[in-house]
Amino acid sequence: MTLLRIAPAALLLVALCVPATAAAQSGTQQMPPLPKPGPEHDVLKMDAGTWNATVEVVPGPGAPAITSKGVEVNTVGCGGMCLISDFKGEVMGSPFHGHGVTTWDGVKKKYMGSWTDSMSQGLAATEGTYDAATKKMTGSMEGPDMTGAVVKTRTVSEWRDANTRVTTAFMTGPDGKEIQVMRITSTRRK
Repeated sequence: MTLLRIAPAALLLVALCVPATAAAQSGTQQMPPLPKPGPEHDVLKMDAGTWNATVEVVPGPGAPAITSKGVEVNTVGCGGMCLISDFKGEVMGSPFHGHGVTTWDGVKKKYMGSWTDSMSQGLAATEGTYDAATKKMTGSMEGPDMTGAVVKTRTVSEWRDANTRVTTAFMTGPDGKEIQVMRITSTRRK
């Protein structure tokens, strides 16, 4: 049995046994209540569905953006506790497939997630906060790029309306100033 098959079973065992062990040590025999989706999870639901995406990648400072198309499919999973994202398209002339999971972390009070894709050498960690007044999610992503170097980006996702979202990614340039490296304009399919 591979590690990938053992890991989910081990995580489930830990998730069930740790609260039960703590309850037994405290003299109670009840498990704590299972987490339920709250208002923070409604933010994740805003992205559910299929989206047509226009991707603009800026390959370097002062260079014109390279535009391509893609399709993003987002599903609310885990009983409403997370958003599962799949993106397929073309980026800079090459086929691209990305996969991510985002959830609300009630302990950190942030949206936390993971992302991997066909143009990176591993898993990136994401975290962010949502401002309901401006309808913007501001966050960061840190993980390996195509070469294996760890890169960090700042992201801003803005919901212009219920069916339009614009996500912009920024990195620190060679001069220490922040530069835009990507923009994805997504329109929900009807």
